[in-house]
Amino acid sequence: MWILRLNMTDHSYKLEDILERYKHLGGRGLTSTLIYDEVDPQCHPLGPANKLVFAPGMITGTSAPTSARVSVGAKSPLTGGIKESNAGSGWAPALARMGIRALVVEGQPEGEGFWMAHIAMVDGKPQVAFMPADEYTGRDLYEVYPEIYARFGNKVHVAAIGTAGEFGYPNSGVAFNDMKRNPTRYSGRGGLGSVMGSKRLKAIVIDPTDGPGVHIADEGLFKQGQAKMREALMEHAITKPKGGLNSYGTAILINILNEAGGLPTRSFSAGRFEGAADVAGEAIFETNKERTGKEVYNHACSPGCIIQCSNTLYDKDGKEAVSCIEYESDWAFGPNCGISDLDAIGQLVTLCNAYGLDTIEAGVTIGVAMDSGMIPFGDAEGAISLMHEIGKGTARGRLLGMGAANVAKAFGNPRSPTVKGQAMPAYDPRAVKGIGVTYATTTMGADHTAGYTIAPEILSVGGASDPLKAEKGKADLSRAFQKTTALIDSSGHCLFIAFAILDIPSGFEGMVEEVNGMFGTNMTGDELVELGAEILRRERAFNEKAGLTKAHDRLPEFMHIEPLPPHNVVVGLPDEVYDAVYGEL
Repeated sequence: MWILRLNMTDHSYKLEDILERYKHLGGRGLTSTLIYDEVDPQCHPLGPANKLVFAPGMITGTSAPTSARVSVGAKSPLTGGIKESNAGSGWAPALARMGIRALVVEGQPEGEGFWMAHIAMVDGKPQVAFMPADEYTGRDLYEVYPEIYARFGNKVHVAAIGTAGEFGYPNSGVAFNDMKRNPTRYSGRGGLGSVMGSKRLKAIVIDPTDGPGVHIADEGLFKQGQAKMREALMEHAITKPKGGLNSYGTAILINILNEAGGLPTRSFSAGRFEGAADVAGEAIFETNKERTGKEVYNHACSPGCIIQCSNTLYDKDGKEAVSCIEYESDWAFGPNCGISDLDAIGQLVTLCNAYGLDTIEAGVTIGVAMDSGMIPFGDAEGAISLMHEIGKGTARGRLLGMGAANVAKAFGNPRSPTVKGQAMPAYDPRAVKGIGVTYATTTMGADHTAGYTIAPEILSVGGASDPLKAEKGKADLSRAFQKTTALIDSSGHCLFIAFAILDIPSGFEGMVEEVNGMFGTNMTGDELVELGAEILRRERAFNEKAGLTKAHDRLPEFMHIEPLPPHNVVVGLPDEVYDAVYGEL
């Protein structure tokens, strides 16, 4: 197994045997450890000293269900701290099957041109060819991807940046191909697309043909764990076929959070949206049924996914309009902006895919712009126009491309729904206290996926916790979820396995057996969770050296003083709760 390094300064590459320290790591555990070991926390995120690391999960590239995740890590230009953002795509298992445990992009070339790297197997080892990519720059990724596939063949997988990454926006992601070879699967959060752009790297094209595959130390144990995991996912109401996620996608949460009074509306000024039912997952399902004449269930984001929660919105002619409208994307451009038109939301999501933007950051930024008077809430056409300006790099577009926190500063607007410079996702922390503790304290900036307390607080998965109750126990809840999440992000499994492993003990047993079977180890469940804690400690140490302190582990002031309708609640938690999360890690 190798670490492959691409040096963009001189367009050279190096293939290294993986060190003993990294042999039992993957995904987030490996990206964060490499960043911790090799990147100066004080470096400029867009300077030559930062590195961009791609790592498949521990079991990615195997037949384990829902395990085709890739982690992308760097110092974030948005938060100023360490960042991991992951995606599901065929790109990840392809990299793993080539024997590459991590791909590290380092250095920075002189000049203004962009480059692409083509990685293929030659004589049993990965070989890299660098080539100019200016013909693909400044363009819609929906135009670029077909041209790359026409050039290199349909067996390749593509990771690329859009114009957002080229412009250096801290609101830019890294796009991976979906199962139809479209640029719709994103490592979106934290501005990592701009780090890739700073390396003048437009695309990484990989061809896994003749790769050595993934070595499994104990096939019997691995298959035993795999079977347990599959059975748990097929049994749980949220993850089973024609269950909640497969039928309505993650956007099923629109109505659920609206009912709970925690759906951020019109830039976090209310917790309920009068048009929620018009844009929810159920509405997408019924709209598709009406437009296609049949029930349309969701599809997989990546090979081997059995949850299959990725939806497609069809247009009025029954043709595919956009894939996919995740809950966060639906909310960001919908309720958050006061927009209740599904087709407009779909168009806004498509523009994010085309230009290489994080839908959460983009939608929250448009919401802040609306709250600041740039355009009115509910102005879908105005929002679409602003998105085009971001993608084309106009003066106003470049301001908006800087993200929600910077737009709020530019307008002198104290209502900035951000932590550590990163926009909050679709759960208002005043009405869902535990997720607020996660937003405040995670090493990643405001990020629901870093410690998804929505499971017990809203969905009653893994027990139940009152979302409105301001109590010290929210620190324990968030800490436990952050540790487990760091482990899941490292495993290569989708975060949504959490529902099954929380409620079905054999599901967690299966995950432990998969990892032990993969590496030939005998770790206990507690030891694996402790690995998650160790990852968090490394990330925290990096952030502290980068200048982030306890003072940054706080929610915005306006949420402490501005009550959120309909419950009319403020955050209501003392600083000691936030400080306890890592104080007891």
